[in-house]
Amino acid sequence: MVWFWIATTIPVALLVLAGLLGGLWAVAALIYMTCLIHVMDQLVQGTAAKTGQDGEFPSGLTLSLVLGLAHFPVMAIGVAAVAGLTGISLGAKICCFLASGLFFGQVSNANAHELIHKPSRFPRRLGMWVYISLLFGHHTSAHPKVHHIWVATDKDPNSPKEGENFYQFWPRAWIGSFVAGWQAETTMRARAGERKPLLHPYVIYLGGAALCIAVAASLAGLGCVVAYVALASYGSMQLLLSDYVQHYGLHRQIRQNGKPEPVGPQHSWNAPQLYTSALMLNAPRHSDHHMVPTRDYPALQLDRATMPTLPQSLPLMAILALWPRMWRRVMDPKVAKLHASRQ
Repeated sequence: MVWFWIATTIPVALLVLAGLLGGLWAVAALIYMTCLIHVMDQLVQGTAAKTGQDGEFPSGLTLSLVLGLAHFPVMAIGVAAVAGLTGISLGAKICCFLASGLFFGQVSNANAHELIHKPSRFPRRLGMWVYISLLFGHHTSAHPKVHHIWVATDKDPNSPKEGENFYQFWPRAWIGSFVAGWQAETTMRARAGERKPLLHPYVIYLGGAALCIAVAASLAGLGCVVAYVALASYGSMQLLLSDYVQHYGLHRQIRQNGKPEPVGPQHSWNAPQLYTSALMLNAPRHSDHHMVPTRDYPALQLDRATMPTLPQSLPLMAILALWPRMWRRVMDPKVAKLHASRQ
């Protein structure tokens, strides 16, 4: 667990100092989130968790709760810094924006994802509010009730098709997951006989987002709202980048009865790099998460023999996905090779 704590808590401290003091702290925060983590991937070898069913420790819940609770002050300081409320320079504001957005997309998102899979109510609610603060609350419903059920099929909006570039995927996935999550929740409520519309989870997601925007507006008007929406959008864009990279071109075969085959190791892309995996709470070990969604992140497994492996770390591949022509040049041959191996 030590690498998880080191990789995720260092940026929390750097972002707080960057937002409040600016200067070299802002530069340090940006360097950490853009360069240092990739250097650490090369310097630190091994695995971020033991290979047993329980990982290095029985649970990583304590770190998840710490990161979940820390997300809100870090976001408040980041918004205040970008909006000019802390008095830092323009250069420091730019560094804070970029570093904070990367943190929300790579750490807060990965941690909220972990929390909404927990069986206990408080962790799930905490993860939900992290997503709400990123103006992406519907992911709390769409991820477990749509994505995990229909991943790598045409029924999952968050599974990109081969040849689909990220700029085509982004709006389709955002809108599609919002609608599919709504439909899944509404169907479940109807089956349970629930008739109170105010208890619908989407009321909380949308009402919570409106509350966050209202708080930003009350603090410093339009400028604060713009800073908040920009940071939240930056973070949620990276969530969709992760989905794009981790499922690009992969699909489950449809059986004669019309149902897709069970989710297997071949239906997600994975990345083995230690430090970026620790930063993202083993989210790059994506195949195992889909096969066993309740498995705690320190215990997630990675088998390169059966699980498709990305040529670089997940954050680097997300950058490559922003360049569609180069992305297809790198990934389409790998997708074709996987498809050929299954025939």
